[in-house]
Amino acid sequence: MEIDLIFKIAAIGILISILNQVLVRSGREEQATMTTLAGLVVVLMMVAQKIADLFALVKDLFRF
Repeated sequence: MEIDLIFKIAAIGILISILNQVLVRSGREEQATMTTLAGLVVVLMMVAQKIADLFALVKDLFRF
């Protein structure tokens, strides 16, 4: 497994949490929620791509 993926996910999590706190403290709870959801979607897309790569690798391995 690539360690880069773990670092990218951690960096996105840190940035989103900081942005979330700034927005909540300034009274923009709706924008804070939307940025959190956007960060979650970005991370899920990254993980889904890696899972698709894994399935393609298994498919090629067993030649289905």
